[in-house]
Amino acid sequence: MAQTTFKAMVVTEDSPDRFSRRIAEKSIHDLPPGDLLIKVLYSSLNYKDALSATGNRGVTKSYPHTPGIDAAGVVIEGGGDDFKIGDPVLVTGYDLGMNTSGGFGQLIRVPVGWAVRKPDPLTLRESMIYGTAGFTAGLSVAKIVEHGILPSHGDILVTGASGGVGSLAVSVLSRIGYSVVASTGKTGEKEFLTQCGAKAIIHRDEINDKSKRPLLKSRFAGVVDTVGGDFLATALKSIALHGAATCCGNVASPELHTTVFPFILRGVTLYGIDSANSPMEYRRKIWKKLAADWKPDHLDRLANEISPAELDRHIDLILQGKLRGRTIVRIQNP
Repeated sequence: MAQTTFKAMVVTEDSPDRFSRRIAEKSIHDLPPGDLLIKVLYSSLNYKDALSATGNRGVTKSYPHTPGIDAAGVVIEGGGDDFKIGDPVLVTGYDLGMNTSGGFGQLIRVPVGWAVRKPDPLTLRESMIYGTAGFTAGLSVAKIVEHGILPSHGDILVTGASGGVGSLAVSVLSRIGYSVVASTGKTGEKEFLTQCGAKAIIHRDEINDKSKRPLLKSRFAGVVDTVGGDFLATALKSIALHGAATCCGNVASPELHTTVFPFILRGVTLYGIDSANSPMEYRRKIWKKLAADWKPDHLDRLANEISPAELDRHIDLILQGKLRGRTIVRIQNP
């Protein structure tokens, strides 16, 4: 390969607990060992990327570092029997962008077991409108479906509905026939969530019960929770007999204060969603669903596209909770 340098966002620790970020030139020799060298065309901005970009040691242990837990592009070296040069692939999860140089660079090098061949008819750009957020939403929807909850059983609540995971969960659930109640603290997002397919939009205060009652009136057949804390606790108390909830986020709180009563009196099931380490066979299955049967007609409208030069400002915005839907990054042209 002739290319020996590439551009990437680099986060540097300038002094203890003080970090800066810039677009810089990196050497291909800075990349970790791996089977596949991938030319990154698109990435996306996630909350975890923003944490990495601001020096959160729970996400990234050492700096300088290039964040980006999502990447979509083409194989330019390696592959063996699994991939050929030029194959379109996507990488989400595992250690990408955490302690492995990530998708905010024009090149990544990863183990072959991290890459998923882009499923048809999805484009690389569309795969990053989904990204980790969409894959997490897909896993959550799969648990609702696999649990046996049918659209006829009642409403599905989605918390944090205006965020990346939430808006995609609303979109996918409505696409396959469920009646979705979208919960959000952003009062100006009613039109956006209606366009995503929500049948009703409620303020998040409606699912933040302060009464300390162990159970509330049965209101939802299932729940896709993206925020955690008291919102998840309230949702669990509001699920109907033999319903289920999925849990994938902790932006409200990592703590869960509840009782056993939803589980032993109503038979409620709580599923934890771990998108980073999902088994490859199941991972491929979910991506195929997202590429075809579960793909919303309005997928493109969920995304705002930015350049690498705009990443710095958008990292601040996502930390302030001022972004909605998905932010994708066009890293370079094909």
